[in-house]
Amino acid sequence: MSKHFVSFFRPFITLLLTIFALDSTKSAEPRFTISGRVFDVESRQPVPYATVVVDGQVERGASADSLGMFVIESVRPGIYRLIASSIGYRSATTPEYIISASTPFIEIPIEADTTLLDAIYVTPSPFVRITSSPVSMRTISLGEIEKSAGANRDISRIVRSYPGVAYSPVGYRNDLIVRGGGPAENSFFVDGIEIPNINHFATLGASGGPVSILNADLIREIRFYTGAFPANRGGSLSSVLDFSLREGDTENQSFKATLGASEVGISGEGHIGKKTTYLFSARQSYLQLLFKLLGLPFLPNYIDAQAKFKVRINSQNELIFLGLCGVDNMRLNTDERGEQAEYLLSYLPDLQQETFTLGVVWRHYGGAHTQSLSFGYNYLNNRNTKYRNNDPSSPENLILKLRANEMKSTLRFENRSRIGRWQLMQGAEIALRNYSNHTYQQRYITTLAPIDYSSHLDFPTMALFLTADYRSLNERLGVSLGVRADGSGYSPRMSRFWRQISPRISLSYALGEKWSLGGSGGLYYQLPPLTALGFREKGVLVNHSLEYLRVASAAVGVDFRHQRSLALSFEGFYKFYTHVPLSIADGIPLACKGNDYGTVGDEALRSTAEGRAFGAEFSARWQVVDKFNMVGSVTLYRSEYRKDHTSEYVASAWDNRFLVNISGILSLPRNWSVAAKLSAIGGAPYTPYDEQVSSLKEYWDSYGRAAYDYSRYNSLRLKSFYQIDLRIDKEFYFRRWRLGLYVDLQNVTLSHLRLPDALVSTGIVANPAAPLSEQRYIMKRIKQESGTLVPTIGITAQF
Repeated sequence: MSKHFVSFFRPFITLLLTIFALDSTKSAEPRFTISGRVFDVESRQPVPYATVVVDGQVERGASADSLGMFVIESVRPGIYRLIASSIGYRSATTPEYIISASTPFIEIPIEADTTLLDAIYVTPSPFVRITSSPVSMRTISLGEIEKSAGANRDISRIVRSYPGVAYSPVGYRNDLIVRGGGPAENSFFVDGIEIPNINHFATLGASGGPVSILNADLIREIRFYTGAFPANRGGSLSSVLDFSLREGDTENQSFKATLGASEVGISGEGHIGKKTTYLFSARQSYLQLLFKLLGLPFLPNYIDAQAKFKVRINSQNELIFLGLCGVDNMRLNTDERGEQAEYLLSYLPDLQQETFTLGVVWRHYGGAHTQSLSFGYNYLNNRNTKYRNNDPSSPENLILKLRANEMKSTLRFENRSRIGRWQLMQGAEIALRNYSNHTYQQRYITTLAPIDYSSHLDFPTMALFLTADYRSLNERLGVSLGVRADGSGYSPRMSRFWRQISPRISLSYALGEKWSLGGSGGLYYQLPPLTALGFREKGVLVNHSLEYLRVASAAVGVDFRHQRSLALSFEGFYKFYTHVPLSIADGIPLACKGNDYGTVGDEALRSTAEGRAFGAEFSARWQVVDKFNMVGSVTLYRSEYRKDHTSEYVASAWDNRFLVNISGILSLPRNWSVAAKLSAIGGAPYTPYDEQVSSLKEYWDSYGRAAYDYSRYNSLRLKSFYQIDLRIDKEFYFRRWRLGLYVDLQNVTLSHLRLPDALVSTGIVANPAAPLSEQRYIMKRIKQESGTLVPTIGITAQF
């Protein structure tokens, strides 16, 4: 395999060495100009004579003119924030920007504060804290997105550095496992528009996949909630990822081309006339080449595109148009040889998906009141096909043919008001859910019983929400009260919205300039997956009695912040799940499934399972602008489920017990940077095989993989795993363009994860004279071990 890697990357390595050699002869580094505008966040009017400085280059600054316009000249290139201040206003820190020839026109909103008589000269902290989520919320900056080691600018992999986030050590999946919850318990929003999943090759009924569908080039900042969820962000039990996209440049047109080991892409931004700006990106992967080099028997290929248009009708009104689409095709690499490849090929299906999201948002800024009206449309088309022995020559070999569509149309209205020390938010949303499915599958429970059903659903969902945030005059006390109510037209039981009232409260108190206490608690609800709601037997919806999943969640923490450089926090959390769907066939909660390709939820279920997750998190963030940025976390926790309230708790599939993540980015002279990441995770529990059932010919021919002995569910446990990732970046800044190069090395420690030996069929029937229902294959065991060095070399050019 090493020869293949050297051959594949030789042109990249040659190019890197050539350009690095040129670094020593490169002329003096150019300086750049930043221009922008400072305006009042409520009135949208300019703030004249405000002071704006570059964080990390405080000697570089300027005063705005009478129209709030500013120009800062001779700024060193790199990734920086801007800080704006003015008499009678709170100082504001912007998200991070790449300062180069393509730096956009930067607009800085600042908030008036009538209690201030003079300008505040204390620079605000980049560590964001908001009243409604004083705990369990982190902000992910542009610098982390661009240069985190081992992430390859994939959002799901970047958030692994944060407390409470587990991951799959196998390496080719990036499911989000947050605070002991399953991969289906997360929700995602882009500029207020919900998207069903952020990954290509999503598991139908859950989430996850090998790579993110979102191009990091368009992202300005991410708010990552692991608790204390905002009331206007429904459908979450474990986390919310709230993405803010960049604004298009109102002054210039710029483009960026990216070539990496797994994809090639182009993105751009600019303006159309004086009122409209745009962002766009398009990517084509050749991930299948990397997977083939790694010896994996499945070859994923994808195309995706994104776009954002913003129209400023006038100073009080604006329209935003969003679009996102992805086309996925995962075929099997039947040429791969070896026992492990043969095992995976025996059950993995061919998979094709198309997904897109369209959204439009209208915002009206009316002084102390801001209204927004948004419409979003999501579509997912999923097709899974599997033939016995991957031989499509005969229709009799068909063991799975799934064709499913999911659609959601959502209309949401919100009003935000500032009244003295209070901030109020009220809103409502209504959505129409559509689902269709036609499935043929050979299934074995006690006998071979193929299923062949078609299903179609149309039903509305509704929600009302309200939040009131208060901060005391001395800014020490913060209180947030919120409530949300959800209802669904799927069944009379779900339509009773008072059964899904979701109250929540958050409190924070500053003990001094450095120490603060915070806590939150609430009830949160989530609709079961459409795969479960639409499952039919003999034309009947067998899961019509399901209820909304519910979790009661609480967290309390203490926070220490030293000026602008250091933030420490300790947080304890507890989650109690009820109304969790339980599989009638195997007695396993649906929440413990969904970390593999395929479908989750298309079976008979009942809402009797319960669960709990509890633990403690310690996190540290040490940041010195233009020098280094370190993020570390340690999480100790347990995640358990039981069939009903009378049963004993057993470990869930996500009960890794401990997580350790330490990552850092060190900035070096001449625009070099080095990043490293240490990840360690406790061994996951697993269930031994049922050898008697697995060897039955009818069973194996239906599934292509061994059956589990669910009477011993998760009674065994893997060993712990750790790995170290490294990344080196080099940036070249020219007067009219920027060139970026990076080398990313995942698992430089060559750590190996020892998995349970796979039980597989030899294809030889031990008793061919017996009746078909009694025939058994001779079985064998295959050693399973994962872990290899995954190198990635990337080139970006922005002009």
